[in-house]
Amino acid sequence: MPYELLTALVGFCFASSITPGPNNLMLMASGANFGFVRSIPHMLGIGIGFVLMVILVGIGLAQIFDSYPIAHTILKVASVLYMLYLAYKIATAAPATKGDQTGTPMTFLQAASFQWVNPKAWTMAITAVTVYTADTSLASILIVGAVFGAINLPCVSCWTVLGQQMARILTNPTRLRAFNVSMALLLIASLYPVFLPQ
Repeated sequence: MPYELLTALVGFCFASSITPGPNNLMLMASGANFGFVRSIPHMLGIGIGFVLMVILVGIGLAQIFDSYPIAHTILKVASVLYMLYLAYKIATAAPATKGDQTGTPMTFLQAASFQWVNPKAWTMAITAVTVYTADTSLASILIVGAVFGAINLPCVSCWTVLGQQMARILTNPTRLRAFNVSMALLLIASLYPVFLPQ
């Protein structure tokens, strides 16, 4: 991969990974509600699940949408429904008390699976593969996946740390409830691109 293309890819990976989106908003809520350590499976699920998504999209999964446009519509409907469900779960999350292990942060498999219904993840994966691969070879696709893996995980971890730090101000149930509802509303707002005309 030419140096210029690699530099541009690194910039794209950082910008798209660090900016707010469904994954980062959910990690911020997870950090505030469950702390960093209990959110690690969620972070790893995002990082590894997204790299796998980039590779599979690069190998040709996106061609299915070109051949069968109904598949895109089905994914869009599933994405909206699932994200509304997640927003509800975030908004109604019960505050965890000190030493309470009963709350359930998102698991590794749930977070990895979520990438497939995350509109921002689809946009990032398709853009990365179509714009930043030097050619259509497996090696180029793997390089794009590896760069995303190296940059994405530290970026999403920052959002978990931010949520964990915010937990210091969210010490009473009213403030925590307001935070969770705000995160849920922002998650719903992140669906805006789904409804833009193609």
